[in-house]
Amino acid sequence: MLAEVNRYRRVFLTFAQNSLVRDMTFRTNFVLQCLSSLGWTLMNVGFYLIIFEHTTSIGADTGWDREKFFLFLATTWFINSLVQAFFMPNAEEFSELIRTGGLDFALLKPIDTQFLISFRRVNWSSLANFAAGLVIAAVSLWKLAHREVDPYVPTATSVVLYIVFCGCGVAIMYSLMICLSATSIWLGRNQTLYNFWFYITNFSRYPMEIYNRGWGKPLYGFFTFVIPVLLVVNVPARLLAQPISPRSPQEWWLVAWMAVATVLSVLTSRWVFRTALRSYRSASS
Repeated sequence: MLAEVNRYRRVFLTFAQNSLVRDMTFRTNFVLQCLSSLGWTLMNVGFYLIIFEHTTSIGADTGWDREKFFLFLATTWFINSLVQAFFMPNAEEFSELIRTGGLDFALLKPIDTQFLISFRRVNWSSLANFAAGLVIAAVSLWKLAHREVDPYVPTATSVVLYIVFCGCGVAIMYSLMICLSATSIWLGRNQTLYNFWFYITNFSRYPMEIYNRGWGKPLYGFFTFVIPVLLVVNVPARLLAQPISPRSPQEWWLVAWMAVATVLSVLTSRWVFRTALRSYRSASS
């Protein structure tokens, strides 16, 4: 088992190294992509700074004041940048592999096909937003610790749980993406479904409290319990930005549900991918 894990680790490191070499071959393009990502991040920061000139929190009585919300925003960038760096370029190419017959060669490789499809390319420039998230999280934590009213410093347990559940968030987003990618086998092209992925993941970028009232309640329920994208950022951000104790039982149930949803999402994506592969017909057939 350990030897198998090491083999897959070496394969992934080879993919990552080859992707970095390819990106460094076109350094100017790489730098421009990084600057473009950082520019988008700075515009988002400016937008929310303007919002907080007119309000003290995002949503009434939600607890998401400026510093805590910027921790939430940093969490969004952490998770999205990892998904966009490691999975998005591969998902976008999957339908092209089917159309050109490249999937035939992937199926012949002595390695798990889903692993090969998922990790063959790494878009290193997307990690620029991860670095930006680190800066914004550090500034937000420093301000939280040094503010005059109700200063707050996360515990070591909060930080560990935060990292673990950020990983769960990445796993949920990956599972959704691989399910959508697998539909390419049945549909041939599914660009519309990728647009659908961006639409529904937009819900994960805001505190879930703003949906839990009025006509937003159906969205709250659907994107928490059916397609659990609201958990992706909200749960880890809560664990870092709000004290673990005291914490209401409802919030701990939300944490537990995210752990369960992560396992269910990964298993579902695996089943969908393997079911789709059984329907694949070789390009030469």
